[in-house]
Amino acid sequence: LAVGWGSRMDAAWAPSPGGCELVQSIMDCTGRWLSSIPGNLRGDTEELFLDDNTIQVLGNASLLLYPQLWHLSLTRNRLELIEPGAFLSSQGLEVLSLTDNLLFTNYSLTAAALSALPALRMLDLAGNQLREDMVSVLVSNLSSLESLSVARNIIMRLDSSIFTNLTELLELNLEKNYIFEIDNAFEGLQRLQRLNLAYNYLPCLVGFDLTQLRVLNLSNNVIEWFLTMEIDDLFELEVLDLSHNRLLFFPVLPQQSKLHSLLLQDNRMSFYQRLPNGTSLANVTMQFLIIDGNSTNITTVRLWDELCHSNLSSLRLLDMSQNEVWGLPDDFLAQTPSLTHLKLNQNCLEAFHLSEEDPLAMLTELDLSQNQLVELGVKVGTGDILPSLQLFNLSTNRLQALPPGIFTHTRKITTLDLSYNRVDLCPQPGEPESLSCVDIRGVETLTHLSLAGCGLQGMGGRPFQGTSLLHLDLSDNRQLLSGDLGWLQDLVLTLQVLSLRNTSLSSTTDFSALSSLVHLDLSGNCLAAFPGWLGALRLRSLDLRDNCLPALPRDLPQAPLGRSLRELYLSQNPYNCCTLGWWDALQQAEGLRVPDGPEVTCRHGSRALSPGALPQPVLQSCRWQTADLALLYLVLALPTCLTLLVAFVVVFLMLKEKLLKMVKNRCGVSSPY
Repeated sequence: LAVGWGSRMDAAWAPSPGGCELVQSIMDCTGRWLSSIPGNLRGDTEELFLDDNTIQVLGNASLLLYPQLWHLSLTRNRLELIEPGAFLSSQGLEVLSLTDNLLFTNYSLTAAALSALPALRMLDLAGNQLREDMVSVLVSNLSSLESLSVARNIIMRLDSSIFTNLTELLELNLEKNYIFEIDNAFEGLQRLQRLNLAYNYLPCLVGFDLTQLRVLNLSNNVIEWFLTMEIDDLFELEVLDLSHNRLLFFPVLPQQSKLHSLLLQDNRMSFYQRLPNGTSLANVTMQFLIIDGNSTNITTVRLWDELCHSNLSSLRLLDMSQNEVWGLPDDFLAQTPSLTHLKLNQNCLEAFHLSEEDPLAMLTELDLSQNQLVELGVKVGTGDILPSLQLFNLSTNRLQALPPGIFTHTRKITTLDLSYNRVDLCPQPGEPESLSCVDIRGVETLTHLSLAGCGLQGMGGRPFQGTSLLHLDLSDNRQLLSGDLGWLQDLVLTLQVLSLRNTSLSSTTDFSALSSLVHLDLSGNCLAAFPGWLGALRLRSLDLRDNCLPALPRDLPQAPLGRSLRELYLSQNPYNCCTLGWWDALQQAEGLRVPDGPEVTCRHGSRALSPGALPQPVLQSCRWQTADLALLYLVLALPTCLTLLVAFVVVFLMLKEKLLKMVKNRCGVSSPY
């Protein structure tokens, strides 16, 4: 329950003569290395922010020039002392933030200064190394307070003396202390609505009776028990957060309350009406020994029956994920007619049963993922079951099929996650039906379907007939594309997002018929060449990571695909450092981002290099490798030809006279003139 500090107006900031920034009557002097409050600010300043400075003392005369001040923030200074007369000229101060200072050093004098603020509504003392006795002194005379934060201090124990006079308090933040015991500390806070005790060391909470409280945050403690006082009063409690504790049992809640959100994530909770081996514990009781001063009481309860005494009728959100729940008690769901979100993921469920007696008519989200589900039981009759369900997560279980007709009454389902189960999709009517399959044909509202890691092998028939799928995840099915691709025909007009990651896709497998695609994932497929059919699509996002691509087409930015692309993922491919013309073209393409660009590398020999910063020796080597072969042969032959020519000329000159005489002697005849 963090305390918020807001301003009363918004406008553009402008510099002020004091080096601070001014907007109307708001002065911001944050981070100016100030050791005291400036005296040259405007006298009509109403809000003053002095965060991140080095102020150690707030003197008696510090605020004399600012009588209209109602909001003062001194967060993250070195404040050790507020002198008793510091606020005498600021009687209208309503909001005061003293977070992350050193107020423990002179807390008694600071308390005297705070007592002079009759209009103070919000006070933040977080991060000041305060003990409970110091807090008691600091707030003892602040009866006008509505919001108090003493988070991140060293409070260990709370009793009735600490918050005695805070009769107007609505919000109290005690998170991140060392609290291990609470003894009637909140009895006098009759108006308290929001209480934050997160990140402490509370071992249990027994006899909870704060009927006026609306929000209670007890997350991240070491709580094993939560027991409400057995009274008939109406509790105003709306939100109860017990997540990240050590709860062993479902909490015993008020008999009458307005509870709509119950967070029990990450505990050790289970139900014991029946053990996993079938043994019934219906008649076994649990005894609590409660010691209060010199009196000792023993309370006997049947924990699974206590659920009947807890009123869950208004509950809309129930999060029991990350527990040790292997089954729900009989009629448990019947007590939650208003439930809209139920999270049971990461438990030990082996079976989950629904019937017309537990219709969950309002439920829109059901998460049963990461369990050990082998059976999903649904008694389908004339009544509706899950009629409002929109999101159904069954991923990472051991399911092989879903009950026939399960989607008959789920008229609003949009998202179904069956990933990492061993399921098959039922084929077209008239073809042999699989003994165990999931039939989604005709579910017109279904738009998002995940079948990742289901071991699908060459889907036959038309499993998507009658659907309007927008998003389909088929990743991690390595034999998916081994058969005919006729099943694509019912996706042509609607499918926008398709994941084919790790499906042994080849460059020749053609998905160009899916003309409505916007996002396509082809990562992890060992593609050795850029698929030609991609060029005709108008994708906005394409993932080609973790393949075997040596290069991309150089004219990609000019193709229809390149003009429509906005995101292109390219890392983890063995690109050739000597054929990076395509990379330079991509860098110049307008509106195209390569989010993993810093991770893209190319290969030159055994080296992996960044394509944007190739060393000069590599560039020179690449020039030789990419030069025209005819020119290369000419360059290599030219020195040999020149050498032979020179040798011929030299020999000719050396033997010139002898040759001429030989020719003349043999062929020449004297001619008279």
